[in-house]
Amino acid sequence: MKSLDLWSYEIRRAGPATLLAPPALVLLIAALAAFGTRLGSREGNTAWFLLGALETGIPLVAGIAAASLIGRDRSVELLLTLPGGYRPTLLRRLVVTVGWAALCALAASVLLVATGWWELIPGAPGGLTGQLTWLSPLLWLSALGLLAAVTLRSTAAATSVVASVWVFEQMFSGVLRESTVPRLLYLFPTTRWGSAAEWLPNRLTLLSTALLLVAAAWPLLGNAERTLTGGETE
Repeated sequence: MKSLDLWSYEIRRAGPATLLAPPALVLLIAALAAFGTRLGSREGNTAWFLLGALETGIPLVAGIAAASLIGRDRSVELLLTLPGGYRPTLLRRLVVTVGWAALCALAASVLLVATGWWELIPGAPGGLTGQLTWLSPLLWLSALGLLAAVTLRSTAAATSVVASVWVFEQMFSGVLRESTVPRLLYLFPTTRWGSAAEWLPNRLTLLSTALLLVAAAWPLLGNAERTLTGGETE
């Protein structure tokens, strides 16, 4: 019961924006999947937008949510006295945030496969491997948001970092494709580049570097006083 209470508390602390934004995107995807052709959009364009919302939209929401995890707690002094420290609390909150976004992304992915829209994107991988389309950027941006939050100790600065990386990769996708390292770390190759031999190495590189970002944030998470006293909500 105590464990359930803790998870229930973290779900409430996640906030309305974190809980509502991913399903709102899923509803948008479902509506466009159902009525896209009736609205006069060509099938190819609609399919590209649907998969783009899945690959770019939900990961951005997850990354911003992860970047804003710190600074929501009012009873800072109480949290500093917890036997397990602040790290388990923050990790539970991260699991709730990222897990909920991932569940919504999976639901949207299943919907696009079931309705046939997924197949209309040239070169889009299918099956379980195809789920890396959204999973890799979601985990990478979430890990970046977490690291930025514990490093900068400012919600505004951390969310700006996540948003800036997202915008930069959207604007300079062609330039980033020309270099080996940026190509491996590019977040959105499925919809921006189409079929490419480097797709799977790119997805796996993002997953491995996401682990490195979390590893870099880990020791900072252990310093609860530094993390909590530097948190800002504005």
